[in-house]
Amino acid sequence: MSDRIQLLPDSVANQIAAGEVIQRPASVIKELVENAVDAGATTIHVLVVDAGRTSIQVIDDGCGMSETDARLAFERHATSKIRKADDLFALHTMGFRGEALPSIAAVAQIELKTRQPEDEIGSHLSISASKFVGEEPCSCPVGSNLKVENLFFNVPARRKFLKSNTTEMNNIIMAFERIVLVDPQIAFTLHSNGTELFSLRPGNFRQRIVEVFGKRLNQDLLPLKVDTTLGKINGFVGKPESARKKGVKQFFFVNGRFMRHPYFHKAVVNAYERLIHSDEQIPYFINFDVDPKNIDVNIHPTKTEIKFDNEQTIWQILSAAVRDAVGMFNDVPSIDFDTAGKPDIPVFNPNSNIVTPKVDYNSSYNPFDQTHSEHVPSAAPDQWEKLYEGLGKKQTHQEKEIFPESGVSSEPDHSSKITDEKSPAHYQYKGKYILTAVKSGLMFIDQHRAHIRILYEQYLQRLELHKNHSQRVLFPEVVRISASDQTMLEIVMPEMEELGFELSDLGKGSYAVNGVPDGLEGLDFTQVVSDMINSAIEKGSKVKDEINRTLALSLARNAAIPQGQVLNNEEMENIVNSLFACPHPKYTPDGKCIVGILTQQEIDHLLDESC
Repeated sequence: MSDRIQLLPDSVANQIAAGEVIQRPASVIKELVENAVDAGATTIHVLVVDAGRTSIQVIDDGCGMSETDARLAFERHATSKIRKADDLFALHTMGFRGEALPSIAAVAQIELKTRQPEDEIGSHLSISASKFVGEEPCSCPVGSNLKVENLFFNVPARRKFLKSNTTEMNNIIMAFERIVLVDPQIAFTLHSNGTELFSLRPGNFRQRIVEVFGKRLNQDLLPLKVDTTLGKINGFVGKPESARKKGVKQFFFVNGRFMRHPYFHKAVVNAYERLIHSDEQIPYFINFDVDPKNIDVNIHPTKTEIKFDNEQTIWQILSAAVRDAVGMFNDVPSIDFDTAGKPDIPVFNPNSNIVTPKVDYNSSYNPFDQTHSEHVPSAAPDQWEKLYEGLGKKQTHQEKEIFPESGVSSEPDHSSKITDEKSPAHYQYKGKYILTAVKSGLMFIDQHRAHIRILYEQYLQRLELHKNHSQRVLFPEVVRISASDQTMLEIVMPEMEELGFELSDLGKGSYAVNGVPDGLEGLDFTQVVSDMINSAIEKGSKVKDEINRTLALSLARNAAIPQGQVLNNEEMENIVNSLFACPHPKYTPDGKCIVGILTQQEIDHLLDESC
C-alpha cells in the first residue's frame, strides 16, 4: 500500500495561510500600512482602485529594504521583527510572524520598489502567485512602494464572495481609521479611484480624532489619564449628552495596536449607569500602555484579540478612571451657576446700616365682631332642605365632566373598529401614555411610539409616490460626513431627496442642509441626517424598498413627539384617530408594542382583590 501523507507545496501552503491572514482588501491594507509604520515612516500614502479589487498601493518613506531583504521578505516566516521565542514577550512592532507578505503574494500580483538611504539605486521586484517573474535595479525614492493588483485572481471562489464595492470600501476605511488614530505622529493620505478621502497631518491624539471624525466631536470629549504600576491608561471618553444609539465611535488600543475587548467595554459602560439610556452607546478612544510581558497578542492572526495577565485589576483601574473623568465633568455645572433670569441676591455687609422691617396691622380689627361678617340666614327646623339646595346639580355636573356620557353606552355596539367605540375624551398619564375608555375596557397608548408609526407611514408613502415636500432653511446648516459614511450617503441620496432633503456638497466631506421635509421644525437637522446614514449602514441596505423603510423609520424617530410632552384633548384625539387609520396600529415598524388594553374583567378583579 502506497504512502498517502505528503508535504504540500509552498504555493498551496501560502494560499491556505492567506485564508486566515488575507480575508478581504482591507486586510491587505492593514498589513501593508502596519509594515510601513514598523519601517519608521513619517508619511504614508494609500491608493485603492475599485475598493481594492483592481489595485492597492502603499507608499512610505521608511527605512526601505536591500535587494536581498526585498526578495527574502516574501518567503514564509521571514521577518525582521523577532529572532527568538522570547522576543514574543517584548514586542514593540505591529507584525512579527512573517506571514503577511507571503500570503498576499500567494493570491495577487505584486510590484515592489524599494531603496535604503545608503543605496544609490533601488530594487524592483515582480511577483505573481508566489512566483518571482522579474527582478531588476531601478531609480526610486527612499522607502517602499508596494502595489497589489488583481487580488484573489487565482482563487475565484474567494473573489466571488467579496461584497459590493461600497461594503469593501467601508471596511478599508475602518481598518485605515484604526491605524491612523494610534499613530498621530505620522502623516497619512487615502485615495479611492483618484479621489482624496483623507489627508491627515502629524499632530497629537486629540487632533487626529477631530481630523478623522469631525470638529463636532471635539466638544464632547473628556480627557482620561491614569498612571499605575501595572501600566498607563490615557485617551478620551464622551460626555453623557454625546450618547447615540447608532454610529458611535469606540476604540481600544494597547501598545499602539487596535484591539476588541468586551470586558473592558463593560467597564466604560458601567461608568455611565443612570446617566444615559440603556440602549445608547458612548464614544471613547482609550490607549493602554502596558508591559509587553503582561499581554499576549499571538492569539489570532488578525491580532485584535489580546489577553491580559492582570485583566480584572486593569478593569477596576479603567472603571475608576472613567468614573473620575465623568465625575469631574458633572461637578462643573454645580459650581458655575447660571444667573440668567435669577433674582439678584445681595451679599451681606456687616458694616452697612440694617433697617428693621416694620409690620403694619389694623389694631381695631376684632375677629369676633359680627358687624363685618356676612350674614348667613338660618333655616327653620322644618325647612332644613333649603340648606342643601343646588348641591345635587353641582355633583351631577362634576360627574358628567369626569365620566362623560359618551364613554359609557347602554346600547350594544357591534362595531369592530376601536375608533368607533372609544371615548372622545382622553387622559394623559405622566406625559407618556394616552388613556381612553373603549367598549372592552381601558386602552393605553404610548404616545411616542404611536407618533412614530403615524409618521413612518406618511414618509413611506411620500417615497413610494415620489412626492417631494421640502421646506427651505433660512440659514443652511453644515453637516460633516466622515469618509466611511460618504459612500452610503451617495446610495441613499436619491431617497433622501424624495423625502424632502436638499443637500449640497461643499467638498471635503461637508454638506450644506438647504431644505428639510415638512414637520421637522425645531430639530437638529445635522443629527437627523447622521442618524439616517447610520441606520442605512447598520441595515446594510441593498434593495431600494429596504432603504426606503430604513430612512422613513429613522426620520420618524427623530420627528415624533417625545415622551413627557403635554397634549391637549384635541391633539390626543388626532393621534388616536391617525394611529388606527394605519395598517398596523398595534406595533411600531421595529416591533415594539404601541397599544395595550386593560379589560373590564381585569379592572373588576383588581378592585375585588384590593378590597
